[in-house]
Amino acid sequence: MILLRSSLYFICLVIITVIIATAIISIGLLLPYRQRASLANAWGMANLWLLSTICGLNYEIKGLENIPETGCIILSKHQSAWETMALRGLLPPTQAWVLKRELLWVPFFGWALMALQAIGIDRKSGRAAMNQVVKEGQKRLEQGHNVIIFPEGTRVAPGERGRYGAGGAILAHHTQFPVVPIALNSGVFWRRRDLRKYPGTIQVVVGPPIQIEGLKSSEINKRVETWIESTMETLPKY
Repeated sequence: MILLRSSLYFICLVIITVIIATAIISIGLLLPYRQRASLANAWGMANLWLLSTICGLNYEIKGLENIPETGCIILSKHQSAWETMALRGLLPPTQAWVLKRELLWVPFFGWALMALQAIGIDRKSGRAAMNQVVKEGQKRLEQGHNVIIFPEGTRVAPGERGRYGAGGAILAHHTQFPVVPIALNSGVFWRRRDLRKYPGTIQVVVGPPIQIEGLKSSEINKRVETWIESTMETLPKY
């Protein structure tokens, strides 16, 4: 039954992605950026509703009040595809995601990402990718956007931690915009490389802005990692 429900959700996901992406890359381009971004948030919220209705997968989020009204750098734990949809819907609309550039080539989905001013990087390009994150990230922050980065770079199984990349911390050190960490346990219910979505309630915790004044990028990165991983220890693991 879980596999059947998960497959039904996947079909619905494809349909709503094509519909909303088409709206974003057509009429959306005629709208101010915030309204265009609100269409993307509608996509995220629709996915949360479908996951709850079809798969019995719900969520609880704490700390949304910690997101500043001006731009900030959001560094989130990454365990599942869930957060790529949920954070899009739950966080303020003006978002700029840092992601692998290959996603921009996906029909409909990738085209919508480009319309939403995502920052697509070549992970293999090393310093060039880092410079791109700083240059384009600063521009988005000054426009009032929240730049969203998964510092581990890829999905990590529950109970594990990946190496925290320095891109977000370097961006914070360079721009002095606030850093907001997010911990979550989505991988318990929707595992990486698995179609099945198990019923339950995903816990999401948005932390308070991390004090970065006077810190090196390595120190900022360490504070982010310490907060996220210590908070992960408090979240249900099954």
